[in-house]
Formats: sequence, structure tokens, C-alpha cells
Amino acid sequence: MNFPTLTDWRGLLPALVAVFLVACGAEETPAVEEAAPPPEPEAAAPTPELGSFGIDLSNQDASVRPGDDFFRYANGRWLDSFELPADRSDYGSFSVLADRSDQRVRSIIEDLADLEPAQGSIEQKINDYFQSYMDTDRLNELGIGPLLPGLAAVDAIADREQLVAAFGRAQLDNTASPFAFFIGADRSDPDRHQLVLTLSGLSLPDRDYYLLDTEDYQRVRGEYLAHIARILDFAGIPDSTARAEAILALETGIAEHMWPRAQRRDRDLTYNPMFFAEFSAAWPDFDWDSYFDAAGVSGLDSLNVNYPSAMAPVIALVNETPLENWKSYLSYRLIADSASVLSEEIDQEAFHFYSTVLRGVPEQRERWERGVARVGSLNSLGEAVGQIYVERHFPESAKRQMQDLVENLRGALRQSIEQNNWMGPLTREEAYRKLEAFRPKIAYPDVWQDLSAIEISRESLFDNTRNVREFRYQEEIARLGQPTDREEWGMTPQTVNAYYNPSFNEIVFPAGILQPPFFDPAADAAVNYGGIGAVIGHEMGHGFDDQGSKSDWAGIQRNWWTDEDRANFEDQATVIAEQYAVFEPVPGYFIDGRFTLGENIGDVGGVSLAYRAYRMSLNGEEPPVIDGLTGDQRFFLAWAQVWQRKYREDALIQRLTSDPHSPAEFRVNGVVRNFDAWYEAFDVQPEDDLYLPPEQRVTIW
Repeated sequence: MNFPTLTDWRGLLPALVAVFLVACGAEETPAVEEAAPPPEPEAAAPTPELGSFGIDLSNQDASVRPGDDFFRYANGRWLDSFELPADRSDYGSFSVLADRSDQRVRSIIEDLADLEPAQGSIEQKINDYFQSYMDTDRLNELGIGPLLPGLAAVDAIADREQLVAAFGRAQLDNTASPFAFFIGADRSDPDRHQLVLTLSGLSLPDRDYYLLDTEDYQRVRGEYLAHIARILDFAGIPDSTARAEAILALETGIAEHMWPRAQRRDRDLTYNPMFFAEFSAAWPDFDWDSYFDAAGVSGLDSLNVNYPSAMAPVIALVNETPLENWKSYLSYRLIADSASVLSEEIDQEAFHFYSTVLRGVPEQRERWERGVARVGSLNSLGEAVGQIYVERHFPESAKRQMQDLVENLRGALRQSIEQNNWMGPLTREEAYRKLEAFRPKIAYPDVWQDLSAIEISRESLFDNTRNVREFRYQEEIARLGQPTDREEWGMTPQTVNAYYNPSFNEIVFPAGILQPPFFDPAADAAVNYGGIGAVIGHEMGHGFDDQGSKSDWAGIQRNWWTDEDRANFEDQATVIAEQYAVFEPVPGYFIDGRFTLGENIGDVGGVSLAYRAYRMSLNGEEPPVIDGLTGDQRFFLAWAQVWQRKYREDALIQRLTSDPHSPAEFRVNGVVRNFDAWYEAFDVQPEDDLYLPPEQRVTIW
């Protein structure tokens, strides 16, 4: 029902007066002075989502000195009171936004169901894929049934030639192989695609889980053996215990030749382009023609080999390991990797090992949450979901504000390049050129993917999953011989994250992360600079970290540094690596300073650039004190609030071996101790635990 506004009521007054005059005849009436209309009420100013200015100060632990543990000073009361949900390995600010995104996507899917979308429409595909996942009665009725043809194909492998062909089909068949490949931009020519051959095949998170004899890793290996046997038992495969031992031995053999994690991220070591004829001649004991023919890759003239020193010993492992062991391995991986689309008992077994044993998570997430993740992922129907998501939940005004922030950070980085004292003029000019070429992508793609060719029905989750996988696979191998597409995104709009792509020299910020505590249009400027500003700076910083700095303004991997400047940079990077290497998140488990170096440089550089941009935005004036906090204090507290997070210990151990990002605590404490402004803002003294002498502080950018 529409009630008239004040203006509407004023429009009725002349008519009401006229009726009164007619009823009174010719009686003279006094003149009525027309009153001025009351002023329109002012729209209420938007208020921050968190606290009075963008930070929830109730999470602070004021009993902790900022200089002893700034992470706990900012988040301590939350850390002490928050109980990890039973279905999570960790939880924090990112999780809050991811949960919000999941709820929004669920609403989108439910609304699509109410519309009864036309058959073949993308709306029908989204809804039916989700509904097929939710139909657990159907999945339990089918049991292992959907996998029987695949298991029979594995069992029929009769010789090495057929084994090699099975390896080539591994991505299509959802099994595994000691070798894998993907199609990406050629690092020497980012406008063309290149096939990259890499080492694969491990089921545990990292080579350390196979090769180190700590109590934790020994326990995991014992649990892994029992898990493999149970998985094989679902398919009635005999001698499951003996087969499990053979599988573990086989994977351990691969792990022995897997490069250490710090080397695996080295862009110089992992770029080894060669012609296919040269490649085949270098490793002739593996039938590469059969491998790529089975994969559907034809006419391959060149490729990049990630780990060349591992090739010969892994090929020897392929040829010397009994065929039955490889078949057991393929059978296990087929079942385990398909578990999430099979019956609940198979799915629960996979969850028990990969989540409960490895990460300490007691319970699975609700099924609808897992369904949203499946349908809404980038490799599924995520962009189609994202198109609806941004229409409903992303204001265009936020995109414009982000564009302004990006340009402010670009200006700050230019000033940093101008003023640093360790870079010579030749390298500096190249750095300027790379900076100016940065391309920001904000919120959502300008061009959406066409997913109309994917066939989806409500009747078969397994078929739906296979159809999506085959579509994505054919899409990828079709890239060979085609130019790269710089409009593509590596994340969906609803993703709570951001990234830098060195081949395209682009920084990308999906709509999902453009929310509090990262970004709030109503928050204090210091908070937005300490939140999303530092995230922007972090992604820009990846263009100048220890690996991103190996590509130039056009995304070409080449050395654009003078030897002296590169040595100066490496000296500072080494200091950061050494600072983080002393952090011990779990007793006996330290941060790998070299493995996490790129992300740590991104954090230190990102906060530095954001702080510089914030001070530049003040035009020489001091910001107001709000709730007793100076602008600098609000800036650093905003950074600490972004990384509010708790972990289960097992999950933290896994993270230390497989994730190039440092745990949240050290993304705060490891960063702020390098900034003079932080020391001044919080009166940090030499006796405080985080104190670093001025000569040991590093900012780089």
C-alpha cells in the first residue's frame, strides 16, 4: 500500500479548501498566507558495518602490549572467545564474507527454482546441478555404481602402453598420473598459449608427509594406509591392505623426486621451454606420443617442462613398478577423487581422511554449502552464478571507489620507486614502465563465459560432474595454437580473494572481497587504506616480489634489472625470509621463509604502499582522533582486523607445508614490526617482543 508523502498531501490542500468555500456560500473569508513547505528530511549518512568507524574494537585485548603481540592486541578477545565451528579447519574475516557469499548464492539458486527456468537455459543448469547434488537418496541408491565402468577400464589395462594412455586420460577420467599438464600463457610470449608439463600424483599435501619421520607425519601415513584400504573395499577390490601399502610406496617414490616447495615456485628453475622433438629425445623411455594422443593433444610443437631433473627417475619408477600397483593406484584415486559425487558413506570416508585426519575437522559442512561450492566454483558454473550475484549485490559506486583507490596506490608505488635508494636509473625506468602498465580488473568480467554447451540434468550428479569436467578440459586443450584472452578471469565475482597475474601484468579484485572489513564506503579513510588499500598494494607488490619481478611490463619473463640492483633487492628479500623463518606457529614446525617469501614481500610492500597512499591523501593535514585513536593507529588496526583468524593445529601444519602464505598471526606481527610509523603510533620500545632495531627493518617498496 502506498501512503502519500508530505508533498502528496500538499497537493490535496487546494481541493480541500475549495470544498470548504463552496459550502459557505459568498461569506467573505480572510486571506490565507501560503505557508512555506517544510524542508525535505536529509538522508541519514551511511554508517560503517563494523564499530563506529570501521573497526570492531570489542575484539581487542587491551591487556596485551601492542609491541609484544599486535595480532593479539587487535584480536585477542575474539581469539579467546570464538569457538571454531565443528565443520571448519580455520575461521576468520575471510570466512565471514565467504559464508555471506554462499548464502547469497543459495538464494539465487532457490529463486531460480521458483522461476521454473526453460530447459537448456543457464538458469536451468545452475538449479538442476544443485538439485542433483542435494538428492542423497538417489546417490545412496547408486552407491559405487557410477564408477563401475571406470574401474573396469582400469582393471583391463594389460601393458605399459595402455598404462601410459591411462595417464594421458587422467584429467578426463578423474584418475591420477605421475605427470600432469595444463595450458597457460607462454612466459616468453604472453600472447600465445603453451603446454606446461609438470610432476603430479601425490595424494598427501606435500612431499614432507611421505619423507619426514615426525610423529605427526608417521600418524598420518598410518591413517592413510587404513583409508586406502577402506576406499578399495567399497569397490570390492581384493587384498586392499596389501594394495594400500603398494600405493603408499609408489607415491613415496614420486615424492622422493618432487622438488622442495621453495624450488617449485622459482620461475627461473621451472621455465624450461623446448621443442617437442627435443623433449622426446631427452626422455625416450616414456611413450610421449601415446600419452598426448590419449589426452587429445595433437600437433604439439613445443612445451615447457617444470621439473626436468625429476623426469628420468619418475619415468624409471613408471617402468619398474609392477603394473598391478599402478592399477591399484588408479583405482584408489578414481574412487577417492569421485567420492564427493557418490554415496554418503564413500563421501564420508574421503572426508574423514582428507579433512578430519589431515586438518582436524570433526564434521562436514552442511550439504547445501558443499552444493553451492560445487555449482559456484570457477571450473563449474561459477561465472554464470556470478553474473546474477553482481546484479543483486554489488553497487557500481563501489567499483568507482575501488578504481580511485587503485590509482592512489599506483601513485604511492611510483613515489616509492622514485625515492628508494637501492635502485639505479636503468632499472628504475623499467619499474616505472611496469607500474604504468598494471591493468586493474575490479568486481566482475566485462565479457562473461558462454557455458551453454554444458549439458546438465537433475537425474545424474555423476553425469553432470563429468560433463562439466569434459567441457572445461576440451576448452583448455583447444587453447593450444590460439592467442591468449586477456579478458578472462581466474576467480568468480563472488570469490573473497584477489590475485596478480604476472603474464598479463594485471591485478584482480572480485566483488566478493569488496566488503567490510576490507572495504566499506562508510568507514574512516584510514580503515579502508589499512584494509583494501593494503590488499591492492599487496597485489601490486607481487609484480615486484622475488618471482613477479622476473617478468617485465608486458608480462614477458626476462631480467630487466641491472646486476647491482638485483643483488640489492635479493639482500633485502633475504632479510625478510630470515625474519619469517624464526616464527614457530606449531611447536617443531617453522614458517618456510623462502617458500612464503613472495607473499611476505607482498604483505610488507602492500602495507607500506597503502600507508604512503593514506598519508598522501591527507594533503599534509593530520587526521582527526576517533574514539581515542589516531589515524595511524586506525590504519594498522585495520590491517590486523583483516587477518583475524583461528586454526586447528593439524590444519596449521598442513598449511605450513603446502600454502605459500604465512599464517594470519604472522601476516600481522611479521609485517608491522618493519614500519617506523607503527613503532611511533603504539609507543613500541626496545624491550617489546616484536621490536626490531631500525637497521633491521625492511620495506623494499
